[in-house]
Amino acid sequence: MTEKVVIALGGNAILQPKQEATYENQRENVRISTEIIAKIVKNGHEVIVTHGNGPQVGNILRQNEEAKDVVPALPLDVCSAESQGFIGYMMEQTLKNELNKLGLNNQVVSMLTQTEVDRNDPAFADPSKPIGVFYSEEEAKQLAAEKGWDVKEDAGRGWRRVVASPNPKSILSSQTIKMLTDNDVIVIASGGGGIPVVREEDGSLTGIEAVIDKDRSAFRLAEEAKADVLMILTDVDNVFVNYGKPDQKALGTITLEEAKAYADQGQFSAGSMGPKMEAAMKFAEMGGRAIICSLGQADLAVEGKAGTQIKK
Repeated sequence: MTEKVVIALGGNAILQPKQEATYENQRENVRISTEIIAKIVKNGHEVIVTHGNGPQVGNILRQNEEAKDVVPALPLDVCSAESQGFIGYMMEQTLKNELNKLGLNNQVVSMLTQTEVDRNDPAFADPSKPIGVFYSEEEAKQLAAEKGWDVKEDAGRGWRRVVASPNPKSILSSQTIKMLTDNDVIVIASGGGGIPVVREEDGSLTGIEAVIDKDRSAFRLAEEAKADVLMILTDVDNVFVNYGKPDQKALGTITLEEAKAYADQGQFSAGSMGPKMEAAMKFAEMGGRAIICSLGQADLAVEGKAGTQIKK
């Protein structure tokens, strides 16, 4: 049965931890990811791809800082747009190549995507998302005074700029994305959670410096594009309960009620599996099928043969 699937790629699908951030390394990682995505298309599904951009936007910010005496630095929302552009280019090109290998001629398009957030979101009163490079305490506080940044010490590794991580209200191109996928076009969209924008009183849009959680944004995209499946890819094959303990257990197909019970037990930490399970449970609540699995098992998971599957 044909299903519309939103595939949310984690940051490791583009750049592995401690891997040098060369174009060649990132393109090869993206190629491996799109090889799996092409198999899902081959199996007859409509596909929307979204992805993280943490390392990439961090490097763009660093380039801005290093070159600020020569070229004026750009705001964070523009840096997010830059990362969407170059990741989308790599993904569109490699996916088209992998489809060609399978004898498929689907059109692929990457779309710069804005995500509306609320200017009054409580996250703006308590910026908590670290971005960019590490500084000494003295440097960080000087930059905070000069630029109006919020800075915090980050886990003993140094000081960093922190920005708000507001909830996504709406993916502004979602109806266009739906229309394209309804016509067999594969869409790459909402990278890094989307470019954060706010709506002014006159209805106009303005960029704002923030970072939107990619899993929450993937849920909103799946909801608005009327997807049947939300698949969040991570670096493990399944979600675990009692993780790291002698009685740890991999979750296969579970009900929404079971997922909520595990969440209430505190099984899913806020820094790792928590946001993914939150997005998955919200999607299942709407009647969709939510999957959390590894990239290598994504094609099997769509067919219900791997990963953690959550259904109402």
